[in-house]
Amino acid sequence: MTIDRAVFAFAGVMILISLALAHFVHPYWLGLTAFVGLNLLQSAFTGFCPLAVILKKLGVPSGCAF
Repeated sequence: MTIDRAVFAFAGVMILISLALAHFVHPYWLGLTAFVGLNLLQSAFTGFCPLAVILKKLGVPSGCAF
């Protein structure tokens, strides 16, 4: 799994978890969904993703052949 796919998978899991928590615990958990969405949006424009930096340091392959 490459860093890009890991970021997408992690974002999807976090969104599903926060939706479940909002449904079963408290609606304020939707803030986590908003945070993940905003982070994905800013990374699309800036190219910077904190999770990608962490995954790179953990040794997850980038998928680049260079």
